[in-house]
Amino acid sequence: MKYVDEFRQKDIARKLAGDIARAADNGRDYNIMEFCGGHTHAIFRYGVQDLMPDNVRFVHGPGCPVCVLPIPRIDAAIELADRHGAIVCTYGDMMRVPASKKNSLIKAKAAGSDIRMVYSTQDALQVARDNPDREVVFFAIGFETTTPPTAVAIKIAAAEGLKNFSVFCNHVLTPAAISHILQSPELRELGQVSIDGFLGPSHVSSIIGSAPYDFFAEEFQKPVVIAGFEPLDVMQSALMLIRQVNEGRYEVENEYTRVVTPEGNEVAKDLMAEAFTLRRSFEWRGLGEVPYSALRINDAYADWDAEKRFEITRSTGTDVKGCECPAILRGVKKPTDCKLFGTVCMPDNPQGSCMVSSEGSCAAYWSFGRFRMDRVKEAAE
Repeated sequence: MKYVDEFRQKDIARKLAGDIARAADNGRDYNIMEFCGGHTHAIFRYGVQDLMPDNVRFVHGPGCPVCVLPIPRIDAAIELADRHGAIVCTYGDMMRVPASKKNSLIKAKAAGSDIRMVYSTQDALQVARDNPDREVVFFAIGFETTTPPTAVAIKIAAAEGLKNFSVFCNHVLTPAAISHILQSPELRELGQVSIDGFLGPSHVSSIIGSAPYDFFAEEFQKPVVIAGFEPLDVMQSALMLIRQVNEGRYEVENEYTRVVTPEGNEVAKDLMAEAFTLRRSFEWRGLGEVPYSALRINDAYADWDAEKRFEITRSTGTDVKGCECPAILRGVKKPTDCKLFGTVCMPDNPQGSCMVSSEGSCAAYWSFGRFRMDRVKEAAE
């Protein structure tokens, strides 16, 4: 298939592996954090880690919006359906993420709450049009990639006067999270492993561009390479990072030039600026409260803000005992460090968000890793 096969060619992968082995200094380690869960899945699906020298290691970051959403926000969505009688619409990944007391959106739906999986914001708008006597809430999640469609939905609802439609906004911002990782004394040394550079998110960067990463590359002296999702993209980006580290550079480089530009998508950014404004703080699972890391709906569209339309109780839900998702999202631990992984926690019985999400680290380890059968055998013994 054109534009895909070109980035999966074995002979080029072998050449890149050789280039990386020659570039990597045997006298030091290279710890590269891939922020985006899509990169984590590419690394495991195509065996990219196996093509790296022993001293080049990928550290899995918090780059999945489903994974980083804290339990109280999921509890709030369930409350909107249970207590307020709203039809709650959301994307499929959110349905199975554990909430408080072993609940989830899909379990709440099975118990009678009107919670519906949709494929787009336009589907949620149509549900509101089809049910004029019901409140319909779109449970919006995602990084900058999925934020513009939510902005479009809000603008359409306003233009149509669709008063029974509102948005429960949980859109979060990637540059703030990376900066938080680098600023936090607790996270700066992730399990005694320093982060040497970042694989910057690709789909996010197609919206915001590569320029927003310039500040913290300079401020924290950490190189960033915007990487595509194909295996050759990841390998070429790792080579670019290794060369920057060797040369003492800390710049933002763009490997994903076929999609990402320095300025990003101006139309999408304008939509976001019109519909949203920054929150002072927002809780991330695994990272805690991160200042200016999320969006709320602008006052001009307050009539379509579910948090202003409904009284929502703040829950104090915590992760399942023994679940290491918070530490995994920080890069402190790997999925195989979690005692629940592959024993109690599997895709058909997820105990944490990292196993539920299609971009979660635990799901990547389970789906493409060589750890699954070993862990199941351990449990059987």
